[in-house]
Amino acid sequence: MFGEGDPGARLMFVGEAPGYHEDQQGRPFVGPAGRLLEQLLASIGLTREQVYIANVLKDRPPNNRDPRPEEIDACRPYLLRQIEIIKPRVICTLGNFATKLLSGDQTGITRVHGRPRATEIAGCRLCLYPIFHPAAALYTPAMLATLKQDVARLPELLARAAPEPDGGEAEPSAAPRPAWRPPEHLRRPAPSAAPSADAGRAPATLDELATVCAGCSPPDDAPSPHADEAPSSPADDPRAPSASGATGEPEQLGLF
Repeated sequence: MFGEGDPGARLMFVGEAPGYHEDQQGRPFVGPAGRLLEQLLASIGLTREQVYIANVLKDRPPNNRDPRPEEIDACRPYLLRQIEIIKPRVICTLGNFATKLLSGDQTGITRVHGRPRATEIAGCRLCLYPIFHPAAALYTPAMLATLKQDVARLPELLARAAPEPDGGEAEPSAAPRPAWRPPEHLRRPAPSAAPSADAGRAPATLDELATVCAGCSPPDDAPSPHADEAPSSPADDPRAPSASGATGEPEQLGLF
């Protein structure tokens, strides 16, 4: 699945990959993690219709395993083109995979969450803001509390990234760290490597881009290298154990 939300959204969320519920419904973030994301949005006065939600991978990996490097590479042009079309002011990366891809930094999410940085991706100047993935926070009260605190900063970041009244642009909020430049493949405009009906022309709209997005699909018969391990997003898989040890829907931690 490609993505969902306002194609002109100022705030974009990028997760890891679709899970079980997303695969069944053909929409991103509709399982337990998605419901938590909707609650987090409501806590700052937003709905999912007012933002844009996407994933690094556009299809569910077999057995919910972690995305492989070659799958991320295959899907990267589509994600960058999404960003180039939407032109969000703030991209909120959910978890390790999205954060590492779009930041070019391999530091784990535990260390970088809640630290915004001004950057440029696919030709768009924006604020990149990493936070924990809702699926991981569902099982850990301390992580859930941290996630809520990080999300509470989004209105401030959006206000700082808004155009100034005179037509100029305010600088996005940046973390107190040395100036950082993204990798070359993220600085230049998104490639038109994604195939289109008109060869040589990059898809101009999200709908057009979605029609050529099948190239991201992982092979259905690919064996999982971690077949005996838990899925990478357990909260989105009905077979995963909940916080109480039972299978099915995870226990809601009642933060809201």
